[in-house]
Amino acid sequence: MPKAYWIARVDVRDPEGYKDYVAQAKLAFDKFDLKFLARGGNYEFAEGPGRKRNVIIEFRSLADAHACYTSPEYQKAVAIRQKYADGEIVLVEGLDG
Repeated sequence: MPKAYWIARVDVRDPEGYKDYVAQAKLAFDKFDLKFLARGGNYEFAEGPGRKRNVIIEFRSLADAHACYTSPEYQKAVAIRQKYADGEIVLVEGLDG
């Protein structure tokens, strides 16, 4: 079964308020076997419009990535994040093998 990834690109408008999102999202993340591969580190805009915060999270499967995103804990985090940041999240299935 191929792994899957969340690819998130975010511009934080209110860093203090965003801390509430991080705390709430952690409740969802702690329920899944996931691994952060990139989390807001240095970046370079190579092509197209970019965002200032970029996150890649690895999950065991697309089903797990979806379950985490739709979990009640993460949906509470989404409501908080949308108050303090603009961005997008894509769930992507990786290559098998």
